[in-house]
Amino acid sequence: MLQTTTATRGMVTAPHHLAAEAGIDVLRDGGNAIEAMVAAAAAIAAVYPHMNSIGGDCFWLIHVPGATPSGIDACGATGARVEAGLYRSRGYSAVPSRGPLAVNTVAGTLSGWGEALKLSAELGGRMPLARLLEAAIHYADSGVPVTEGQHRLTREKLPELAEVPGFASAFLSEGKPPEPGTLFRQPRLAETFRRLAERGTDDFYRGALARDIAADLTRAGSPLTADDLAAHRAKVVAPLSLTHATGTIYNMPPPTQGLASLMLLGIFQRLGVPDADGFAYVHGQVESAKQAFLVRDREVTDPAYLKAKPEVFLQPEALSALAASINSAKALSWPAPLNSGDTVWMGAVDAAGRAVSFIQSIYWEFGSGVVLENTGIQWQNRGSSFSLQESALNRLEPGRKPFHTLNPALAILNDKRIMAYGTMGGEGQPQTQGAVYTRYAVYGQALQASITAPRWLLGRTWGEDTTTLKLESRFDQALIEALAAAGHDVEVVAPFSDLMGHAGAVVHHPGGLIEGAADPRSDGRAAAW
Repeated sequence: MLQTTTATRGMVTAPHHLAAEAGIDVLRDGGNAIEAMVAAAAAIAAVYPHMNSIGGDCFWLIHVPGATPSGIDACGATGARVEAGLYRSRGYSAVPSRGPLAVNTVAGTLSGWGEALKLSAELGGRMPLARLLEAAIHYADSGVPVTEGQHRLTREKLPELAEVPGFASAFLSEGKPPEPGTLFRQPRLAETFRRLAERGTDDFYRGALARDIAADLTRAGSPLTADDLAAHRAKVVAPLSLTHATGTIYNMPPPTQGLASLMLLGIFQRLGVPDADGFAYVHGQVESAKQAFLVRDREVTDPAYLKAKPEVFLQPEALSALAASINSAKALSWPAPLNSGDTVWMGAVDAAGRAVSFIQSIYWEFGSGVVLENTGIQWQNRGSSFSLQESALNRLEPGRKPFHTLNPALAILNDKRIMAYGTMGGEGQPQTQGAVYTRYAVYGQALQASITAPRWLLGRTWGEDTTTLKLESRFDQALIEALAAAGHDVEVVAPFSDLMGHAGAVVHHPGGLIEGAADPRSDGRAAAW
C-alpha cells in the first residue's frame, strides 16, 4: 500500500523508501519538514545513485502557515571559462552530454540545503547538520542493495559511459554492471558527507572541501574552477502563482519550466472538461501542454535574460486566449524541440503544517557520468542543454544559468488543504503534475489513485528519442484509438512505465489529517510518524 493517511505528526514521500525513512526519522526526533527534507535529499544521493547526487542542482518550495510560500533557487551557473569557443575549438557542434566537458555548471544542491536550513533556524529548527546526514553516511559507507533499475540503466548506458573519468570505478563491479541485490557502496561519498557534517554546506563552495573538489574537477578535465565554486550562491525567490478555481497553485520561476506547469493547469481549467475520464480529459491535457510548451520554449531562460515577465503569461486573458485556440476534436501538429531529463521529487509535511515540495537533479541518468576521484561526487550534465548557436534563447555563455525542467509544485486549496506534489521525468513533469493535480484537487479522486492511474507523456523524457504521445497500455483501447483518430501520434508503452516519471504528493488537512502517496512506478513510499 503506497498511500498513507495519518493524524499524527508528519509525513515524507520519496521515490526510494530508505530516503523517506531518513526523513521521517528526523521528524520523529523532533525535526521539522525542512530538516526532514535535507535528510531525505542526502540519503537519496546514497541509495538512488543512478538517479541523483549532490553534484547536481535543487529547487525548494516551502510553505509556513500564515505566510506566502517561498522558493529557493539552487541552480548553478556555467563557469567563467565556459564559452562556445571552447567547444568549437575541439570540434563540437553541440555541448556534449557526457564526459568532462559536460561538467560545465556549478552544482548548486548543497547551497540549497544550506539556504533552507537558515530558514529552518528562523522557525526554531535546531537539528545539527551532522544528525541530518547520518542516514546518507551510513548508506554510502555500508552500502545498499542494487535495484533492478540501477542494474538495467548501468547496462544500457555503459557504452556511452564506460570511458568517462571515474564512472567505471564508482559504478561497475569487476568491469560489469553490479547485479541486483548485491551491495553497492560509495565510501568516498561517505567521507565527503562526514566533512560536510563537520564543516557545513558552505565548505562545498568556499572551504577545504571546495579546494579538493576543484582539484578533482581539473584532474577530470572539467573547465570549472575553484573561483566558480566560490562565486556560487543559492537565492531565495518569490514563486510564480496561478489563481485557480480550486485555490492558489505555486511553482518556481525561470530558469525552471514552472511557468509551463502553471500555464497547463490554467489553460485546461478553461476547457470545461467535466471529468477525468475519456477523450476530452486526455486530449485537453495534452493540447494544454502544447500551448504551454510553445510559450516556455520561446520565453524561459536564465532570469537575467528574460524578454518578458513570466507573470504576464499567467494572466486570465492570456490563458483564455490560448485555451480558445485549442481544437476540442483535433490535435495540434507536433513536435516542437524538446529536452530529456532525470530527477527526484520529494515532499514533506510536519504537524505544524509546514510543507516542502523539493526537487533535486543531475539531469540525465548518471548525469555527466563523471565521478570525482577523491570526493566521490557524481556531477550533473545540466549544461548540455545549452546551445552553441549565437541566436539561441539558451545560448552558452560564461556565468549563465541553464534552462531547467525541474519544477516543484505546491498548492493552497480553497478549503485550506496544503498540497505539495511533483515528479521526475523531464518534459513529463508539467504533464504529470497536471494529471495528479486535476485528478485529486479538481475531480476528487483519492490521492493515491490520482498517481497510480494510467498516464501519458507528450514528447521525450529521460533516455528516449521519440516525440510521440506515449500512453500506458492500461488506457482503454477505445480511448487510444480515439486519440490516434484525432491526429495524435500515439505510442503505447508498458502499463507502469518509468517514462511517466515517479510522482508523489503529501497533503495537510486543516484538521490535522495528513495523507501522502508515492508512485508504484518507483521504489518509493510515503512514510508517516
